Amino acid sequence: MPNVDLILGADPSRRRSIRTEPTQRRSTQRLDALLDAAAEIVDESGFERLTTQMVAERAGASIGTVYRYFPDRVAVLYALRERSVRRFRERVADDMDGIELVSWWHVMDLAIDACAAMYRDEPGFSVVHAARRETPEGDVEPELAHRLARLIEAEFGGDLDLPELRFRLGVSIELGDALISRAFERDADGDERYLAEAKRLVRDYLTEHLGEARAASNAA
Repeated sequence: MPNVDLILGADPSRRRSIRTEPTQRRSTQRLDALLDAAAEIVDESGFERLTTQMVAERAGASIGTVYRYFPDRVAVLYALRERSVRRFRERVADDMDGIELVSWWHVMDLAIDACAAMYRDEPGFSVVHAARRETPEGDVEPELAHRLARLIEAEFGGDLDLPELRFRLGVSIELGDALISRAFERDADGDERYLAEAKRLVRDYLTEHLGEARAASNAA
């Protein structure tokens, strides 16, 4: 069974996007309600139109409640993005739990499928990709590439060049993300042609840079 803690582990370098961390269950529920409202607005109108006032109205809360947690709309977007990324990582870990990874490609295959599933099932998930321009310091690709590299190294051999692997995985994630995002722009359920092409391009790119021999020897 793969070491899913390598996907789920905390990242101490992440900055806090929430002004006041909730300490009680009611406060946590209030914060979740605000982020749920923001997710609905993002799905309906796009992240560019999101305002703190819209979040307050949709959540049935006062604007003061919103400002208790978020200083501005960018902080709302960042917190929504953080939650979506966390849930994505949890989904990848759940999908890996209890299975045997037969190749490095199996890891990427699961990650791509999980990303597509999150687009379908997680309200506001599009902000993970669309809001990069608003929250550039929160870029998820380097962190995710780092986690996937550690997992691939742990599962398929310690002779890999980890910094190089992280870089190549980062590039492949960018390629895959662009096509997955496009798939859901074209079709609410995800255009299967774009999703299939995302898998093909990522696999071809990583096979080229991880090495044909390694890919062949690890294949199922």
